[in-house]
Amino acid sequence: MATTLKRTVFFVSDGTGLTAEALGHSLLTQFEDVEFKQIRIPFLDNIAKAQDAVARINAQGEADGMRPIVFTTLINQELANIVHQADAFCLSYFETFLAPLEAELGVKSSHTVGRSHGSADSSDYKKRIESINYTLAHDDGITDRDLEEADVILVAVSRCGKTPTSLYLAMQFGLKAANFPLIPEDFDRGRLPGTLEKHRAKLFGLTIQPDRLHQIREERRADSKYASLANCRYEIAEAEKMMRREGIRWLDSSTKSIEEISTTILQELKLR
Repeated sequence: MATTLKRTVFFVSDGTGLTAEALGHSLLTQFEDVEFKQIRIPFLDNIAKAQDAVARINAQGEADGMRPIVFTTLINQELANIVHQADAFCLSYFETFLAPLEAELGVKSSHTVGRSHGSADSSDYKKRIESINYTLAHDDGITDRDLEEADVILVAVSRCGKTPTSLYLAMQFGLKAANFPLIPEDFDRGRLPGTLEKHRAKLFGLTIQPDRLHQIREERRADSKYASLANCRYEIAEAEKMMRREGIRWLDSSTKSIEEISTTILQELKLR
């Protein structure tokens, strides 16, 4: 039996580390046969922290018996140089892309720490916070107030991924995303809840394979009618029938990541 290849990966940043992590993930997912242990080192903003990071990376390499992989998004060149002295395979996002882009544009970049995520005073940041608050207040049909402010309204049976997708749209894109569950009463009535009728253009549906929904619901409420495979099949069939009848665009979330679902929603509703 073949032994799984294991490597440790560090994401090092002078900010939250989310950019480094996103870059690294997009590359690491291409290597399905390798098991990656991932470690984030955020807010590296002085020499002492850089030296500590090097020591930590080197210690991990010694423990693994193999040098770690390091993704960095460090604007400060002095700090970047220190980190790159580690006994590791280092990939710098800014060295790889920023210098060639400066050459192409003929303009020097601002080299501002944390620029990729903006500051707490920026309008984009404030918009995202407002969107997150709105989305939390409109989760799972808690309220139907202020739906005219929503950028998108997700509809689906329970446990199809409405909440995580809504939060991702709010956090990543600053969109106000409400979500409503489709329940047996809606199926008996044969139409959408009245509160959603006038916002039809904002609706987007999610569905899922009944077997997968059964598995998810069993973890939440084992051996219940709610989680039974027969009920899951019924609810999915009725929800899809309703979405087809009402002309609601929808997709199957069974094998798709939140990123893929969100990108599809943005394209279908022309939100980006």
